[in-house]
Amino acid sequence: MTEAVAKGESTLLCEARDKFVAAFGCEPTAASAAPGRVNLIGEHVDYCEGFVLPVALPFLTIVVGAYNNTDECRILSILANGQEVEASFPASSVAALTPGEPAWANYVKGVVANFPSKVRGFDAVVVSDVPMGSGVSSSASLEVAFFTFLEALTGNRVDPVEKAQLCQKAEHEFPGMPCGIMDQFIVTLAKKDHALLIDCRSLVSTQIPVESEDAVILVVNSNVKHQLTGSEYPQRRAQCQEAAKKLKIPSLRSADVEDLEELKLQNCDALVQKRAKHVVEEIARTEEVAQLLPQKEFDVVGQLFYKSHESLSKLMEVSCPELDQLVDIMRSSPGVYGARMTGGGFGGCVIALMKKEYVNVVKENVISQYKGHPIFFVCRPSDGARILQLA
Repeated sequence: MTEAVAKGESTLLCEARDKFVAAFGCEPTAASAAPGRVNLIGEHVDYCEGFVLPVALPFLTIVVGAYNNTDECRILSILANGQEVEASFPASSVAALTPGEPAWANYVKGVVANFPSKVRGFDAVVVSDVPMGSGVSSSASLEVAFFTFLEALTGNRVDPVEKAQLCQKAEHEFPGMPCGIMDQFIVTLAKKDHALLIDCRSLVSTQIPVESEDAVILVVNSNVKHQLTGSEYPQRRAQCQEAAKKLKIPSLRSADVEDLEELKLQNCDALVQKRAKHVVEEIARTEEVAQLLPQKEFDVVGQLFYKSHESLSKLMEVSCPELDQLVDIMRSSPGVYGARMTGGGFGGCVIALMKKEYVNVVKENVISQYKGHPIFFVCRPSDGARILQLA
């Protein structure tokens, strides 16, 4: 398969509903959906309180379920390959929840533990067509879908910004991933045909129109995920915090080009200097792209994409040979304004802003030149999380 096609909300909902009836012998009473996401620009800056510019994808995680009159929460998850995995844990109304096995259930358990009201026992089925492990945030999609399901189940609606923060807290505390706020925020607040400029310091967000008849975002999944020690992401976060500490500022969001000189004068660690330079410049690039997109200044946006990739590869050092190769192929392909890696790095996806009419040519170039097995999808900015009606 070289093309990933979203199944669509109604297909996934039917699938989830049928599985629920088969597994639990009754109809679900609550349902929700939440998308995956791709970040247009603003990488490795959300944990430095910078600006990010993601869009939601048409790929969805759907949760359906009902109270089960027990003190147990039972979850059946259907993976993209059809495999079924199960987990159960006590309801938060009877026990304080703690992380444990199976590891995937910690994403759900963390959300239940952080939901603003106590949750009674329920049964739930999760289905998703969000590509896992490809940097399009299947984890935030699961967290926000589950939180939205709990809103539907309990009738307790939560302010969207607080909801994103609680889902982030759940990921910090239960799977133990020190993620920034971007993923949960875009998955919660996305709007069709818009990117969301998120100020990760104030949590103020602005909808940026991304509409064009002749330009599209092509996402290419490199289909590689390098096995890491698990310390790479926290390490970069710590290096950025060290730079801020040396500059006596709360975060690198407050830094500017002069501050980079100051780090040099302090003989600061070379890697810390590199990380700081990336963050300061990437925040500026992101603000610029948000201004240029509605004006359809795609040539300039494309150049900023290339600069962002270069910085992530050389300064943040989170790219890999496969991502660099994909960006190089895009650079030499016709109709491409710009391309860059997106997501945490070390594998995952590359995005390209390009002319719609050249999509097939670019795909052919990638298939013939890329040494891996790419999967493509054209990204149409989609809506964020929502409660679904079970007619």
